[in-house]
Amino acid sequence: MDTANLSAFLAVADSGSFSRAAEQLHLTQPAISKRIAMLEQQLDARLFDRIGRKVTLTEAGRALKPRAQEVLGLLNDTRRALSNLSDNVQGRLSMATSHHIGLHRLPPVLREFTCAYPDVALDIQFLDSEVAYEQVLQGEIELAVITLAPEVEPPVVAELIWHDPLDLVIAPEHPLAHAAVLDLAKLAAYPAVFPGANTFTHRIVSTLFEQHQIKPYISMSTNYMETIKMMVSIGLAWSVLPRSMLDSQVRALSIPGIRMQRDLGCIWHSGRTRSNAALAFIRLLQEAAAAESEKG
Repeated sequence: MDTANLSAFLAVADSGSFSRAAEQLHLTQPAISKRIAMLEQQLDARLFDRIGRKVTLTEAGRALKPRAQEVLGLLNDTRRALSNLSDNVQGRLSMATSHHIGLHRLPPVLREFTCAYPDVALDIQFLDSEVAYEQVLQGEIELAVITLAPEVEPPVVAELIWHDPLDLVIAPEHPLAHAAVLDLAKLAAYPAVFPGANTFTHRIVSTLFEQHQIKPYISMSTNYMETIKMMVSIGLAWSVLPRSMLDSQVRALSIPGIRMQRDLGCIWHSGRTRSNAALAFIRLLQEAAAAESEKG
């Protein structure tokens, strides 16, 4: 069975489209259709139902999908293991990062990596941390640099890179900006914009208020920290931001006994052999974090 046909099958299954699968694999749509037809002929089973523009897996297709993922995953892992026998850092590194980390933490590391290892083809996706976590878990990407889940469970392995303190923030002209005494209950009475309900950061903030048995007035939510900062800066709501993002546009609140922090780091699948490229990238992340810590 040709692995190229299995790759085409998975691309169509994941995208739900022959044309999008063709774009993903840099092939023509007829080439994708031919590979699927060959695979269906080899297996003597129809793998997709095509109704209008909608493409869905048949029962046979649903049965094949996890097996195809396992076969290709094992093949790719074998290639990495054999490649790692040499000390060369080359090949393709598939990774994901969150928008916030990609904008505010990774650029110096990426610059150093591409200069030091020009033979590595970086395939970077910008995804929500929770989506990247799932893709690592499913073996779809090798490495992710994200906000770490409060609890990381096997087979996912996490390496802490940065502590990321979080601050409660308001606009400089917010009614509470000059309050002599401030507590969570008083703050919670005002509209808030929270990180999206599906995010690890939302979980951290929600846990804080739950521990104090306070229910905040959440008027809006979004997954993007830059959007949160904008909405806070124009006075629409209060929120939580990484301390590294604070400037004159927003004001951090100091509430006695309140401290929040999230952890940023990289994750990979324990059952997948890390490539030399992934190991080199993790090493540069660790060095960057150590240098930042020394600066204070």
